[in-house]
Amino acid sequence: MPRPGPRLRLIDVAERAGVSLATASRALAGREGVSEEVAGRVRQMAQELGYVANPYARTLAGGASSTVGLVVHQVDDPYFSEIAGGVIQVAAEEGLLVQICHSGRDPDAELRQLRHLIAQRVGIILIAGSGYDDARIEAEARAELAEFQSQGGRVAVIGRHALGVDAVLPENEAGGRALTDHLLNLGHRHIAVAAGTAGLTTVADRLAGVATALRQRGFSLDDLPVVHSDFTRDGGRVATEQILRDRPQTTAIIALNDAMAIGVLSTLRAHRIPVPERMSVVGFDDVPVAADLAPSLTTIRLPMTDMGRMALSLALKARSTRPRRRTIGHLLVVRDSTGPAPTVLPASRAEAGDLRGAVGPVG
Repeated sequence: MPRPGPRLRLIDVAERAGVSLATASRALAGREGVSEEVAGRVRQMAQELGYVANPYARTLAGGASSTVGLVVHQVDDPYFSEIAGGVIQVAAEEGLLVQICHSGRDPDAELRQLRHLIAQRVGIILIAGSGYDDARIEAEARAELAEFQSQGGRVAVIGRHALGVDAVLPENEAGGRALTDHLLNLGHRHIAVAAGTAGLTTVADRLAGVATALRQRGFSLDDLPVVHSDFTRDGGRVATEQILRDRPQTTAIIALNDAMAIGVLSTLRAHRIPVPERMSVVGFDDVPVAADLAPSLTTIRLPMTDMGRMALSLALKARSTRPRRRTIGHLLVVRDSTGPAPTVLPASRAEAGDLRGAVGPVG
């Protein structure tokens, strides 16, 4: 039974009335978008339950609950733009506004953004982007979100494992495995990884998929050069320059997101290295521009817009006793940036970390 008196929450009223938190808020605030029948049911239930709004709940009913706070790592990254598009679609259907915050993949900045959104009395918080391997940061964020939820706020995340809230989880490990299998099947043995920022759980998950595919073929991730740099286009350029300098016999580069892959392709073009005749390149995410690059990018497709829609839809549902998990599938999209490993490599000293073996199809 809901708790009586001042401790009763708006979400309790919404659940008993059989409506979403946003609908209950609009009904009690007298805003448009709710039928008179539904609004009457919500008001009646609030009266029967003895719902008394505390200052936080009054702010929600007064309008702030119509705001969704969306925290992303990089506002100009197409991956997050697509996710934001999905969130905005559902928000428009529900009569909600979306406030987008940028953390720059800085865990302390993300924590500040969360606290700012909570102070602004938003009704829903969504976080899109990788978690961190810093237990302190994850614990602090988890505590902030738990308190926010205890006051009637709603939360969902995309690509986060450890925050104890509803989550949409892309198949990062399975995607990394599929990319590596694709390159091994093309005969590549001199593979390098442009891995993105160390300390991000998404990077760790995708690398785990690479490691699994290698292990199943009798190889090890320890045999590959793994270059960590920013999870951006510029980071892809930096990683590629290092790979070309240190591992000139490399025939394929795995970029762990499409933004990095774009930087990889740009650098190879500047060095007049033909793709895929001399170097194959793969990415991850399948951002809209991936199909329009020259050459078009082989990558893992994630349904990013659907991920955004699903996250907000989860947050709008009645809260469950346990956090809900929604796993999102992946698809390997083969385009022009990958081809068979070259049979002749540049003259070079033997590189201890290159995968050994004949260049050719895998049996």
